[in-house]
Parts: sequence; structure tokens; C-alpha cells
Amino acid sequence: MSSANGQTGSTTAFTFTNTLRFLSLTIPLSRKNQFYRRVSLYLNSLLPALEDSDFTNLLSAGNKPNDILLSPDDHQVIRDTFLGARVSWLNNIQRDDKNQVVSHSFLLRFKIKDKRRILEPYFQHIHSVSDDIQHRKELRIHYYSNAKWKSVPFNHPASFDSLVIDPDLKTKIQSELETFLDSKQYYNKLGRVWKRSYLLYGPSGTGKSSFIAAVANFVEYDVYNLNLSQVVDDADLSGLLLQTSCKSLIVVEDLDRYVSGKSRARISSSGLLNFMDGILNFQGERIMIFTTSCKDGIDLALLRPGRIDVHIYFPMCNFNSFKSLASNYLGIKEHKLFPQVEEIFQSGATMSPAEISELMLVNRSSPSRALKSVISALQLSGRNAGKVVPMVCESAVSPPTPRSMAEDAGAPPGRRRCPKSFENCTGC
Repeated sequence: MSSANGQTGSTTAFTFTNTLRFLSLTIPLSRKNQFYRRVSLYLNSLLPALEDSDFTNLLSAGNKPNDILLSPDDHQVIRDTFLGARVSWLNNIQRDDKNQVVSHSFLLRFKIKDKRRILEPYFQHIHSVSDDIQHRKELRIHYYSNAKWKSVPFNHPASFDSLVIDPDLKTKIQSELETFLDSKQYYNKLGRVWKRSYLLYGPSGTGKSSFIAAVANFVEYDVYNLNLSQVVDDADLSGLLLQTSCKSLIVVEDLDRYVSGKSRARISSSGLLNFMDGILNFQGERIMIFTTSCKDGIDLALLRPGRIDVHIYFPMCNFNSFKSLASNYLGIKEHKLFPQVEEIFQSGATMSPAEISELMLVNRSSPSRALKSVISALQLSGRNAGKVVPMVCESAVSPPTPRSMAEDAGAPPGRRRCPKSFENCTGC
């Protein structure tokens, strides 16, 4: 919270601006004042009282019919009572010589005699009410455009029920996330920032993006999707991090592209390390998810615990995941063609879950036709890969077990093991 306070007569005042400014050795970095945002949400909850005000200005509908967004006029006074004390908020809008808005602030006033009694509990009350409002509001996905974050409603339907991953692994991840959400005091006691980070790796089309959406819906966090190729430099990356809110899920996809020099990003290794767990990454209630198709070329310094806490491997489709897809897309748990599909998988032929699910989607009116399409595609894939189809042979790579998917023990040959097991990485 950044505030300036002063006393006049029998009242005292605090000013809350909407922007905090951090000075670096190169350029100033700014971020939204999170307490200003909380005050805005809180004052919006006082809307019935505002309807009686002589200075009520703009009330506009939000994305939902019952959402009312408050836009108080300059110098509008909003009154409140707390623990028997009367307080008032003055909205202040500063403009430049061209009448352009340069800053917003709220000025809080109350009697000096009430300061010691109400100040701290009143701020705690504002935090509590704004948290409740934030929890009830719809999720949004933020994207970087023209040097700032923009957002749209996030209505992705993915859930853990719809994910096609091993059931035991799914249960472990849900349990780990639930523990993380309830661990604020534990992290504070340890002196650690309340955040969690995941690396999702595996071929394209194996469900990494759906996993991210399911996590966002599960924890009810806004998503910040960061394309590092659009970031100018390390200072720009730090500024973007500071502009994210708490209860956020920050996503960086295709991490291997940026560390291998295959992208246009002008971010140094130290800049990326600081983004992951540097001093500016102090905002609590945050989850960071990085994706990559292969982690072999990624510097081990980026993968150490603290920067990446949990590694999860997303493999190509096997027979077990195929059956989950058939249940989700076709509504069947058994079929006379299943043994033939299993035989082809055992021969070493495979496809991504996205490829198989698309075949099921377009043929969903006829499960038999859908399965025949999958069989034909698997046979073609196996022949192109030099496999003998449908002869049964031992696969060169055993499908990952629930534990190995988190530990890397079941990853294809040549992959490094995750530095710790899933259980040891929870830290909750």
C-alpha cells in the first residue's frame, strides 16, 4: 500500500494512488497499486449508498447482466461507516495540460480520534470484502499487446474431469493444488513467496493447454498468457510481472524456443531467471506454468526447484488414454473394435490425443465409424514410422506410470530425471 497522509483540524487523511513506481538503474517500472484496486472493488460494493448521492456519476453494465461497474466522477465523495466511525472517500483524477488523465487516487478521511481504533481493522475489512468480490467475479485471460496487458473473459470449459491423463496423477495434482491454496500461513512462516511453478513437457497435441485451462478453473485464478517474443528486454519483462495481480496463473509456452535462441525475444538468461524467482516476483497466490516440447536443451539452472517445482510429462496417446477419449467423445467404455486398437498400440504405432480426439469428434454420431477412422490413422502412422502393423511387438518406450510422469522416470530415453519426486516437490 502506498499512501500519503496528513492531518487537518480534527480529521486525518490517506491518499491511495492507482500506480506504484519502482526505480531501476535503467528505466522506471510501474505497476498497478493492488490496494487501490481493492478499494475500487470495495467502493463498488457500496453501490446502494451511492444511488442516494447527489454526485453519482457513471454506472455501467459489466460482462454479466447483474454486474454494475462504478465509475465515480472527479471529486465525488463516497461515505461509509465502520465500527461506529464515519469515513469518506474522495475520488481524485489528475490531468495534464492537454486534459489527459495521468492518474487516479482515492483520499480517505476520518476523525483523528478514530484513527488508532479503526485504521487497521478497516483496511483488513476492505481486503476481506474485495477478496470475496474478486472470488465471485468471472475469470479473465490477459494477453500482452502494445506494451500493456489487455484482457477478455476466460470461459474455457476444461476441467480435471475432462482431462485425459492418468487418474492417479490427476488425483495427486488436484490434492497438491488444494494444499497450495490453503498454505498461505505456512509459506509466510517459512519466509517464502506463496507461489508454485510447473513445467509441462511433451509433444504437441498431448493436452498441455487443456491442463492449463483446467488448473485455472480449478483454482479460480485469472490467466496471464505471456508471449516472450513480444517482450522488448529484461526491464520490460520485469514491468509486465509487476503489473500482474495476485490470484494469477502466469503461462509461458514453448520455453525451449526462448532459451535456444530460435525466437526474436531479446531477454537474457539472467532476466528470465529473475522473472521466475527473482526479487520482483514477490506477489503471493501465484502459479507459474511453463511448457516445452523437449526439455533436454534447457539450462539446468532454469529447472531447479524453486524455479520449477513440479515436472509433468505429457506423452503421446496409448491404449489407456484412448479409452478415456472414447468415453469422453463417444460415450462408450467397451467396443468390439477395442482389441484391434489395443493390438495396434502394442505394435508401437501412436498418435497424439488431439489427433485421435478430432477423429472421434467429427464421427461422434457413429462410434464404429469413429473407431475405424482411428484404426486407419494409427495403421498409417505406424507404417510411416517403420512399425510392423498390426503385428504385436514390444514398444521401445514403456508408457509412463503415474509416478514416472511426475518424476521423469518414465520419460523417453535421453531425457533427464526430474530433480525431485512429485511428493517431494509439493512443499506444502
